[in-house]
Parts: sequence; C-alpha cells; structure tokens
Amino acid sequence: MQEVYEWMLSYGWALWLVLFLGFAAVEALTLDLFFGMLSVGSLAAMLSSFFAVPLFLQVVVFAVVSVLMIGVIRPLALKHLQHTSKDQLSNVDRIVGAPALTLESVTGSSGLVKIGGDTWTARSVDGSSLPAGVEVSVARIEGATALVQAAGTEKTASY
Repeated sequence: MQEVYEWMLSYGWALWLVLFLGFAAVEALTLDLFFGMLSVGSLAAMLSSFFAVPLFLQVVVFAVVSVLMIGVIRPLALKHLQHTSKDQLSNVDRIVGAPALTLESVTGSSGLVKIGGDTWTARSVDGSSLPAGVEVSVARIEGATALVQAAGTEKTASY
C-alpha cells in the first residue's frame, strides 16, 4: 500500500490528467456544463500536484474549485447561453413573422409561397384562399409547411 501512495505522490498529476480528460470527454457528450466544471477542478488539482502539494490537499483543491465552478460559473454560463435575441435566431425561428409571396393560390390545405428566396409548401392559417402574387406573413411552421396569413397588400415584385 505504501508503494501505491508513493507512486501517487510521484505521478499524481497523471491521475488528475486522466480525470481531466475523462470529465472533458463526458462534457463533450452531455453539453450540460456540469462535467466541464469538474474538469476544471481536476486541472486545478493537477496544477497543485506540480508544486508538491500533499495528496489530501490536492483533493481539497479539486473539491473547492469544482464546487465554486458549479455554484458560480455554471449558472452564469447557462444564463448567457440561454439568452437569445432576434439576431441570434436561426433556421425556422427566423422565418416566423417573415414576409412571403404566394406563388400559387394558398388555401387551408395547399399552396406554395416564396420565403427569402426559398419555395415552401403553405397553408393559410384561417383556411381562407389567398390568390397568387399576394404578400403574406408567416404565422408559424409545422413540419415543412409554412402557415401564412394575409399581410393586406398585393406584391408583384419577386423575392
């Protein structure tokens, strides 16, 4: 048992490195910012092992840094990542509310519209018939179909 303890004192940094890489790998799979915080704690403990800090203090460094990262940094990072603005919207979220041009008559069951240069299948939200060449706005997206509503003005220019 003494040999294992002596080995850990000499090569403890290797154990912390393995923990660091393991936590980082799990974080890459889960993306919940929990294991990343533990990974930073392992890195701090590994750095402390380079300064010949006793093993029990390395464990304390790991625990303290990990708890601080989970309690302070993680909530701030999650808040920052979850905050979105209109400029940060992507894909379908960006289309909702956008203007569109009916390419053919749009009814409650079928139709085609052009949204930002792309042709989409469409239906009217209220089931009314919208003739071709009318500017509409996208109310929502259901699957690959845009649900549109009349914008109130005729549009003859192409998108």
